Amino acid sequence: MIAIVFFLLVLLAKAELVLTSFRSLFTATALFVSAPEAFMEIFTPEIIEFWAGAIYLVALPVILALLARKSFREKRAPTHNELSLGKISLRAFMRHTIALYASAVIFVLYSAAFLAPFIAPFSPYDQQDFLVTACQPPLTRLEALVLNQPKNLIIPLQRGTGTTIDLANSLISDFQILKTRNEPNTIRFVNEYHLEGNKVIYRQGIRTKSIALEELAGAKDHNLAVTRTFILGTDQYGRDILSRVIYGSKISLSIGFLVVLISVTLGTLIGVTSGYFGGWIDAVMMRIVDVLIAFPALFLILIIIATFGNSIYLIVITLSFTGWMGVARIVRSQVLSLKEQEFILAAKSLGLSSMRIIFRHLAPNTLTPVIIAATLRIGSIILTEAGLSFLGLGVQPPTPSWGNIINEGRDSLLNYWWISTFPGIAILTTVVCFNLIGDGVRDALDPRMRG
Repeated sequence: MIAIVFFLLVLLAKAELVLTSFRSLFTATALFVSAPEAFMEIFTPEIIEFWAGAIYLVALPVILALLARKSFREKRAPTHNELSLGKISLRAFMRHTIALYASAVIFVLYSAAFLAPFIAPFSPYDQQDFLVTACQPPLTRLEALVLNQPKNLIIPLQRGTGTTIDLANSLISDFQILKTRNEPNTIRFVNEYHLEGNKVIYRQGIRTKSIALEELAGAKDHNLAVTRTFILGTDQYGRDILSRVIYGSKISLSIGFLVVLISVTLGTLIGVTSGYFGGWIDAVMMRIVDVLIAFPALFLILIIIATFGNSIYLIVITLSFTGWMGVARIVRSQVLSLKEQEFILAAKSLGLSSMRIIFRHLAPNTLTPVIIAATLRIGSIILTEAGLSFLGLGVQPPTPSWGNIINEGRDSLLNYWWISTFPGIAILTTVVCFNLIGDGVRDALDPRMRG
């Protein structure tokens, strides 16, 4: 219920941005259908963040409400039917209090990652008057003059008439609204200012400048400045640490989830195939696994990145294909014991194909150790990605990830401790929570641990 209320409050507070996001999504779809070449000239990957966040913000409260309603009905009308293994395991997990709290923290982190464009107070990339904003400690409040016109150029509208031009201009206008949502281009941070006739004299660091009064938005009612608060402080370029940590969670958590999904799927397929067929297939696959396990994984990752360059996609692929071996050996050991069970022998005697036996009977019965391994591995993957980014071999600046944010603050840790401390706390919290969830899942799926 608390989560539903929170999402509804965010939805109400950001209703205009959400509506603009959906409008741009529908406009982009219509433009892509009618004129794909015009769409590709305007489209930027940044807008996908707004579309995903808007859909998540609207859909999740509905899903949570439906789940809460279903749970309430089950409590009001208890059934005497025998519970399935999944429901028994879920009830056992729900009794694991620490794992539930850890799950709530992970839910908050992933929600923040999805909603980053809507909840981040500033853009994570803008260097906002760093003579004033650079290296400000947490909870710093700074004044900013509000300009009539943006500091940067507005995206020009296309000339002409017709449906395609109208759709393109509508999409450009929506993109401009979304891009300048936090007013980074219409405010100018200052240390102090005062009015002299028709000019405003202001100071930025050691520089003193002036601006005509008519260029400021609040000249008529003498409301010339606004106050902005940097909750977690700023870095050496004047970028807001809170916004960069929120956007960095999107990169770090996404990489952890994708890598585990790919590596667990690959390890399960290889483990099932090796254990079921045996013989030379098992021997060849297991020797490959032994070689890869014996080879230092971090050294292999560094070689691949140094050879082919570093990008987010290469990091995901590299970490995925260097982390499946442990899952493969676990699944193989499970399959070796399962394939001699009566239900597998009965399936073979009925003439079922090997693929049917593998995917309908063997693979589902190996999910318990796979799920446990997956939950425990996400934390280690996030640590590995953070380590690579810290060394400058992972996600490249200015794209924020927790690792490269820590790297940016390592040379000034004693004087400006907040730059590296808060992303470090985020990594610590995430890894600990995933490990606690893994322990809770293991206890819930182990019959000997159920009360």
